Amino acid sequence: MYDTVCFRLLQSEVAGVDFLTELPCYLDNVGEHCYGGDVIITGSLNGLSVSVSRYQMKVKDGSLCKWYLGDNYRGLGRGSMQRAVEKLSDTLHVPIDKAAVTRLDVAQNFITKYPPEVYFNHLGLLKHATRLQEPNGLYYSQKAGRLCFYDKNREQKSHKELVPEPYSGRYVLRYEQRYTSRLAAQFKVCEVTGAMLYDEDFYINLLDRWKQTYKAIQKINDITLNFQAMKKKQQLYIMGVLSLVERTGGQLQMIEQIKEAQKRGELSKKQAYDLRQVINEACKLKDGFTVKNEAVKELDGKVDAAVKFYR
Repeated sequence: MYDTVCFRLLQSEVAGVDFLTELPCYLDNVGEHCYGGDVIITGSLNGLSVSVSRYQMKVKDGSLCKWYLGDNYRGLGRGSMQRAVEKLSDTLHVPIDKAAVTRLDVAQNFITKYPPEVYFNHLGLLKHATRLQEPNGLYYSQKAGRLCFYDKNREQKSHKELVPEPYSGRYVLRYEQRYTSRLAAQFKVCEVTGAMLYDEDFYINLLDRWKQTYKAIQKINDITLNFQAMKKKQQLYIMGVLSLVERTGGQLQMIEQIKEAQKRGELSKKQAYDLRQVINEACKLKDGFTVKNEAVKELDGKVDAAVKFYR
């Protein structure tokens, strides 16, 4: 489930280690820069970017999952994250478990029945987030992060990288939650550290947040009318009301629009009451007249299954 993770390790956490002298020895493509009188050394570590000053070291701009596993289709679970942190610590000869986490991505790739854009069309508004649909995906911007839904295979091919089995030739939808700032405040801790990433309670909470955030997204047209159940004109009338309710965004949203129309003077008290009655009655009878949209049902099930067994 883990993908990109960025770390910041202060020199004060590592007694007896001269960052500027020792750490560059473990990096490739080393360069030296000077900012405000301070020397900054940058380099790479098999896809990860590393910068070093006499005060701190940063690991950033790369997928820790890809660095450890070779690709980021599978994701790092709790156990594999611990092993990745240990390997990174051994490689750089510093305790990454003590480092502060400055960015954290939680993601899962789903092999789906339909192309990813089919599912984008069913994902609507999310409270306290700005929805932005682009040609290559669907994004929700939040104050301290971002939700991303996109075609993983298309992204992989755009980077001229091979699609691994069993994902090759399949539809692959990626759902990713990015925490890009104020991690400590979001998780209500003093600091998120490398060691916390494989703490069981923290990991379970993280996956629950990932799941519940998806659940909080308003689903568009998440039901389909069951025309096989239509036998009489009255049933057609009920289906018409249900279709209107669905297009409006659901029963509560429809009731709210009626209330607003009444406040604007467009409906009398009696008219508003009658409309609410019609909607409420139709929604009470909707069982049998509607079926869950197949695409929404599929994606709901895959999100649930992804967190069923905490690893």
